Amino acid sequence: MAKILLVEDDIDLCTTICDRLKAEQHVLEVVHDGKEGADRLRLYSYDFVILDWNLPGKIGPEICREYRGHGGSAPVLMLTGRGEVQDKETGLDAGADDYLTKPFSTRELAARIRAILRRPQAVIDDCLSEGGVVLNTVKHTVSVHGEFVHLHPKEFAILELLLKSKDQVFSADALLDRLWKSESDATVDSVRTTIKRLRQKIDRDGQPSLVRTVHGVGYKIGQG
Repeated sequence: MAKILLVEDDIDLCTTICDRLKAEQHVLEVVHDGKEGADRLRLYSYDFVILDWNLPGKIGPEICREYRGHGGSAPVLMLTGRGEVQDKETGLDAGADDYLTKPFSTRELAARIRAILRRPQAVIDDCLSEGGVVLNTVKHTVSVHGEFVHLHPKEFAILELLLKSKDQVFSADALLDRLWKSESDATVDSVRTTIKRLRQKIDRDGQPSLVRTVHGVGYKIGQG
């Protein structure tokens, strides 16, 4: 699951991309103007950026170059109808991590996103586990001591993030920023309510909660 910014002025293509990526549990934010896309990248944090080349206001390579120049580190995948080698070279030299020529299959797009998001680690297991809880990142399933439980998307997203970052404590504000849309009406109370529901589903009577509260700081996985 990733928080993704899609900057694309083709409305129909945006709808098709969003349908595919939301089915894979990603959080999508969409803008149709290059300048607005650049502004979002300055104001908010994303796990992944899908950037069209030809945009009103500001073109994709320019946005990408500015983003990298300001220290932006999220992977960027460039979309374009330009298929010449020199065009690909321009996009990659601007800071893009990958390049997809239109028309393309959204299945390929989703697969490329999965591949790029795996790059920071040499090996990523499909299953994340701790204390009898097993989360499968591909099948989007969770089991507790072998018994499958149903989690809502935000519950799943919080559990996945905490399991992937076992040594890190996340404040409610940090979870809100990472897992909810930037302009969502959700508040830190929404985060606390979601964590409460998550605990009710994965914790077992008589055992400490897997999602530990670090008082005055935030939340982490485990008791250490």
